[in-house]
Amino acid sequence: MLCKSSFTQRMKNMRKCLLCVPVVLLLVYFTSVWFETKLLPMEKCAFESAKMLKLDNVADVTLDLQSRDDIQTCTSWRAPIIWEGMFDPHHYDQKHKEEGSSVALTVFAVGSYLEVYLETFLKSSEHYFMLGLPVSYYVFTDTPEKVPNIELGPQRRLKVIKVEKYTRWQDISMMRMKIISDTIESDIRHRCTHVFCFDVDQVFTWRFGPEALGDSVALLHSYYYRLPKKLFTYDRNPKSKAYMETGDFYYHAAVFGGTWKSVKALTDACYKGIMEDKENNVEALWHDESHLNKYFWLHKPSRILSPEYCWDTRIGYRRDIQVFRLIWAPKHYDTLRTS
Repeated sequence: MLCKSSFTQRMKNMRKCLLCVPVVLLLVYFTSVWFETKLLPMEKCAFESAKMLKLDNVADVTLDLQSRDDIQTCTSWRAPIIWEGMFDPHHYDQKHKEEGSSVALTVFAVGSYLEVYLETFLKSSEHYFMLGLPVSYYVFTDTPEKVPNIELGPQRRLKVIKVEKYTRWQDISMMRMKIISDTIESDIRHRCTHVFCFDVDQVFTWRFGPEALGDSVALLHSYYYRLPKKLFTYDRNPKSKAYMETGDFYYHAAVFGGTWKSVKALTDACYKGIMEDKENNVEALWHDESHLNKYFWLHKPSRILSPEYCWDTRIGYRRDIQVFRLIWAPKHYDTLRTS
């Protein structure tokens, strides 16, 4: 009887141990990710002077690549990565005014996204986005009559363009590439030197100025810029045109830009890849963002923006993030995104 009782107790203890194994494994995994996220250092810029970079603009010669010892300020292909403390904002403002730079801002506000996010996005951009330069807003929406009436500053205009509302948010996300390309061809190229494309569920909170302008502009994703490449969420499906084994960085599709020619080339290439995937019954892991990452792997951006230019405050404190220029608005995907 005693032996049976002892055996039963041992079995109970063993079951408890087995139940603990998944929990322990999860703790080990998330602890390792936490350390990699918090402690993995960025590479250092190999060039001492901005004169050694491939310069997009004459103002770039004044970039101080050695002003920060905690972050990476340039790439191996001699493109700058723009961080607070590297540039003189007044110098960039003046140079781009002299050169006659003008910017188109494109944003999609479809379905409930318009009512929840658009007004705050536009009002905040009037306070912080490319102040002093001519700016043309292009708002793409399925309900033009609901676009709020925003008081615009001098040299700023807003154009509303009606678009189809797709039943799936993934299709809305992917089809914006064609819509942006078509609008560049029909309108933007005749009005603006540069284009910036934004997600609407964001808020400008600090200067987002001409230091961000370049020929081809990508953004470091705030959740991945200090992670090892093995954790980057590239599309790993060889059947997709977005397939990547490795890359340089992980870029966020919430913000991208460049000259109108470069943005048109990017959007055309991404749309082509998306449509080829559709013909093969494939959908990239992160939709247009996966295709954007593939494009920037094959066609290196000439300028990269630090995560200051699109930050999620839920990440918490990071010593290297000295300003929040654009932040993620609270997400309500469960109610806003269609199935």
